[in-house]
Amino acid sequence: MTHRWYAVQTTSGHENKVRTLIQRKIDADPAAAEERRIRQALVPTEQVVEIKNGKKVTVDRKVYPGYVLVEMAISEETLHTINAIQGVIKFVGTKDREPQPLRDDEVKRLLGIAVEEEVAAPKEEIPFLVGQAVAITDGPFSDFNGTVEDVMADKGKVRVSVSLFGRPTSVELDYLQLKAH
Repeated sequence: MTHRWYAVQTTSGHENKVRTLIQRKIDADPAAAEERRIRQALVPTEQVVEIKNGKKVTVDRKVYPGYVLVEMAISEETLHTINAIQGVIKFVGTKDREPQPLRDDEVKRLLGIAVEEEVAAPKEEIPFLVGQAVAITDGPFSDFNGTVEDVMADKGKVRVSVSLFGRPTSVELDYLQLKAH
């Protein structure tokens, strides 16, 4: 019995619910863990930093919204079990044929994301683009207007060109100090 990873398309926004329902089916299986046809289900997520009410907040974002990954041995029984779960639309694969398992390199990358998320620093979601006009709202340059020169997502900073004494000057600011103009 070979276990492979498969992608299951779900109703949007119901990924965690579907994962929980699959987990209940797994937990209800009386077979020993290594003999179970369906081993596990997961929703790959990554941590990102977003701004909510003017504050940085770390949130988990789904890597593939609308999909749940399932490790299982394919059979009529397991296909029926998964397809019968509320919120499941279909397995990803070719039409009118068995679902296609994910490639090993895809699985390693996805599982790497799932394991890495606990260790890695969250990604900064910076809502500014190079060339965009911005207003500085905080710090020594508050009330200045400028143009975005560079976005440094890894630092959570934005380099902005402002006119200081009639000359363009680059200043490096936290993106929370800016608003779109």
